[in-house]
Amino acid sequence: MPTASTIALFLLAAMALAVVPGPAVAYIVTQSIDQGRRAGLVSALGVASGGLVHVAAATVGLSALIASSATAFTVVKLVGAAYLIVVGIRRILAGDPEETEPRALRAPLRRIYRQGVIVNVLNPKTALFFLAFLPQFVDPQRGAVWPQVAALGVIFVSVAVVSDMTYALVSDAIAGRIRRTGTGAKVRRWLTGGVFVALGVTAAVARRST
Repeated sequence: MPTASTIALFLLAAMALAVVPGPAVAYIVTQSIDQGRRAGLVSALGVASGGLVHVAAATVGLSALIASSATAFTVVKLVGAAYLIVVGIRRILAGDPEETEPRALRAPLRRIYRQGVIVNVLNPKTALFFLAFLPQFVDPQRGAVWPQVAALGVIFVSVAVVSDMTYALVSDAIAGRIRRTGTGAKVRRWLTGGVFVALGVTAAVARRST
């Protein structure tokens, strides 16, 4: 296992990286603004679950396969991009009843959680992040590599989910008044849909590290 000093250094680096807004944070913030605190927190848990999938993949070497194979990378990238873009377009075009009834039907939390998982699982940059970042803190002389990768990966996901939940809570607090207006509902619909489309475009143009 990594030394205590290595874990402490990794923890500091993970905190610095986690607080920087990225695609996952954008998704969580828009869900929190659009549907409230519970949706934001559930989406953060979904993103964290997707992160754990990447930890498992990195542990067994699948991330290395995706990074080294142009075909595998392209398939993951395009599937993820297509899903996000379709969700975004459907959100923008939907005749949202919230525009006239602010407390109308909300998306099921199961769906929000599932989308959070997919947003992170189908993001090839996340796999490449684990591949490029974690090895810097792995020491083969400390024993088997896979337990070190797994431990560091879980630490990073734990730090990230705390940061993501903080974003969700803060976003909900700021958007409290906007969420109750018809105009706010329309803005939220375009904002959330636009974020999904932007995430999809970002995934589609992602390139492999060389």
